[in-house]
Amino acid sequence: MTLSADPRLYVALDLPSIEAARDMVKTLADSVTSYKIGLQLLPLGGAEFGRELTAQGKNVFLDFKLHDIDATVEKAARSIAGVGADFLTVHARPDVMRAAAKGKGDSDLKILGVTVLTSLDQAALNDIGYAMSPEALVMRRVQQALDADIDGVVASAKEAAKIRAAVPNDFIVLTPGIRMAGDDVGDQKRVATPARAFKDGASHIVIGRPITQAPDPKAAAARILAHIASGG
Repeated sequence: MTLSADPRLYVALDLPSIEAARDMVKTLADSVTSYKIGLQLLPLGGAEFGRELTAQGKNVFLDFKLHDIDATVEKAARSIAGVGADFLTVHARPDVMRAAAKGKGDSDLKILGVTVLTSLDQAALNDIGYAMSPEALVMRRVQQALDADIDGVVASAKEAAKIRAAVPNDFIVLTPGIRMAGDDVGDQKRVATPARAFKDGASHIVIGRPITQAPDPKAAAARILAHIASGG
């Protein structure tokens, strides 16, 4: 049985070139309809590649994590809104989120605040200088995102259930750090399986290396789609 693509699954195109990313999209073909373009491709023409994918009918998440003074973030969000992407990330600092919300104007671009990176655990936060736990810091930033009137947040699946209980139904909770049981977690610290993330309240998930670095990326995507469809 061939499973249909799930638009809630964004494949992270964290690859060394636009051509490699374009080849991966061709390889995955109709098994994937949603893609994340991050900082690795940004200086190589990532925004234009996003425009190319939207023209093909793909869903595009620009994970650029904007973080600057208000005026700069506002202008950047206004420029990015013209790409036609679905999502844009900014750091979940109140002034940054407000500026991005203003910059996107009446476009369909949705602004997501990055709360606490999934590569960070309590020890890492302590080193940075945060006394709060990852969950407490995430929830503080969720409230700030709500106050800034943006569309959602990026957070690990470990916090998804608590976030979902505190936000409106249409608030986006996008979770990276997704791994199948037994997969190498790499540099991720706060991880969950795809089905677990959705059960706990995620609206969208991002998966990169388990698909893009698999011997057969399309088969890897099919395995994940089957896992989601079965509920884990």
